[in-house]
Amino acid sequence: MGTPDLPPESRPEQELDEFLSGTFEEGPEHAAPQPGPAGAEVPMIAFSHVSISFNERKVLDNVSFTVKRGQTLCILGRSGVGKSVALRILMGFLKPQIGSIRVEGEEINGLDEEGMNAIRKRVTMVFQNGALFDSLTVRENIAFPLRERGGMAEDQIQQVVDRLTGLVGAEDVADDLPGSLSTGRKRAVAMARALAAQPEVVLYDEPTTMVDPIIAKRLGSLIQRLKRQLGFTSIVVTHDMRFAERLADQVLFLHQGRGTFFGPLGGFLASRDENIRMFLDLDAYRIPAV
Repeated sequence: MGTPDLPPESRPEQELDEFLSGTFEEGPEHAAPQPGPAGAEVPMIAFSHVSISFNERKVLDNVSFTVKRGQTLCILGRSGVGKSVALRILMGFLKPQIGSIRVEGEEINGLDEEGMNAIRKRVTMVFQNGALFDSLTVRENIAFPLRERGGMAEDQIQQVVDRLTGLVGAEDVADDLPGSLSTGRKRAVAMARALAAQPEVVLYDEPTTMVDPIIAKRLGSLIQRLKRQLGFTSIVVTHDMRFAERLADQVLFLHQGRGTFFGPLGGFLASRDENIRMFLDLDAYRIPAV
């Protein structure tokens, strides 16, 4: 599915290719997508009344949200409320019992594996554990989607790999195996590999969990840069409010499987909902000095 509202020279795929090859010239920030002639912009991602249960326990209960092209949505909530499940549904790893999931207007709920593989070329995910190939070096992991796609000479692949390892601060471990890396380094490498696939949407599952502050800041800055310069669309599942405050255009707050808030970050921070206030207060809590 194309993006008819963007001229060929400004399509995200081409800009990302230039960005990764080092030929991208930084210009003004991407403007927010404008409505079409009918006044209704088709969301990049749309969940509508999605429900899923495991062993008769509802994990997501009638959850709806949309993400416009170029926006960053942060999904917040306590552990076990279904935040990561929403990402796995979008990737087609789980199937909801009820609801509609659309990628730029295309219904994906019910697609066969071939259809989902086409969606996964547009939407990719950075998992908590990195999900790297243990037998491949960092360099080979990042090069894998480039070789799968084809059409690039080996020296071009290595140039892109070098660019990506530099972006995520993994130059010094490029020839190491994933087993020797810390959790934070694995996640940074997984992010580099996701970008090598040249997606339109990136899903991040708890990118700062068990990550040191330096790596967390680097990952957050890169997500911001991809959005600002290339108009990337992102969905970030996180417990980290400071991270969310840096990134979020929109917030979805899940409580007991239900979306009790969906809207701009400012509205979330100002909400008087008792569950949201408790979440924010706990996040801000500091152990008092003895």
